[in-house]
Amino acid sequence: MNETALQKKTLVGLLVLVTLAFIWILLPYYGAVFWAVILGILFAPMQRRLLLRLGQRRNLAAGLSLLACLLIAVLPVIVVSGLLVQEGSLIYKRIESGELDVAGYVERFKDVLPAVLQHGLERMGIGDLEGLRDKVTKGAVEGSQFLASQAYSFGQSTFELLVSLGVMLYLLFFFLRDGAELVRRIRQAVPLAEQQKRRLQLKFNRVVRATVKGNLLVAIAQGALGGLIFWVLDVPSALLWAVLMAFLSLLPAVGAGIVWGPVAVYFLFSGAVWQGVVLTAFGVCVIGLVDNLLRPLLVGKDTRLPDYLILVSTLGGLAVFGLNGFVIGPLIAALFVSSWGIFTSTRPQVQLPP
Repeated sequence: MNETALQKKTLVGLLVLVTLAFIWILLPYYGAVFWAVILGILFAPMQRRLLLRLGQRRNLAAGLSLLACLLIAVLPVIVVSGLLVQEGSLIYKRIESGELDVAGYVERFKDVLPAVLQHGLERMGIGDLEGLRDKVTKGAVEGSQFLASQAYSFGQSTFELLVSLGVMLYLLFFFLRDGAELVRRIRQAVPLAEQQKRRLQLKFNRVVRATVKGNLLVAIAQGALGGLIFWVLDVPSALLWAVLMAFLSLLPAVGAGIVWGPVAVYFLFSGAVWQGVVLTAFGVCVIGLVDNLLRPLLVGKDTRLPDYLILVSTLGGLAVFGLNGFVIGPLIAALFVSSWGIFTSTRPQVQLPP
């Protein structure tokens, strides 16, 4: 082995070690770094427009873009999260005091079911009212207790949250200001053909923008509409149900119907027919229409991923990375498809015999 080859191998080994070490020290704040990158990509077009208007004053343009990001994306999430935790704490107290009788709702729901459905539940092994009632009550208590505990831990970990938020905003400022230069350096370091690097970069940006903007817009729209109709129909804890519907709408083919569907069935069988009809019509014609129209337009079209791949990658991402996975999962899937597309397009095509 000549000296030049040994030096190259040593350099590659050093790069691998220091890169792994760098990733390791960033792990405690990986969420802050990740969302700084994502928000930097989303607000990069605004940064470019402000640069043109402000005469290429990068610091001022980055500061204004950061302020817009704070008002549009960060503060609403903080406010809604605080209200949600407060709502969960109140529900937990109501269940503990007996003011909210979850078991009574389960019993009344089963009583209003037709005899055929009750027999069907018994044949499936879930006709035991006491067992079913205990499970639902336990689940409601545990869920509300979790949110109540988050209210306590929120106060205890305020410093950590503020540090993470500060790190994210600090990095976001520099990503907005120097993003073009950072991307240029990364592209120079990647050992691929220029056309391949450009293809991967475009795919990465397209998937991030489509997934975040598309999924979030669909989630916000469905959650807000669901919460509105719940509030109009006087369903308790409308804000909590709205947030739950927003989270579930992140999953293609699943959606918010898991929440409003059972409530509509309860209304119909409990005698509140007009509430059930209104909720069913609103859920199908309004909430469902938002998903059917906006999701393919904002997510599937831009990412060029089939619905089943978006669903599986989103579920897998959520399972592995938590809430951040709704972006990471589809992003990995899109890069997987794009990378294999580049690989197959560069391989020599084998001519099969006729």
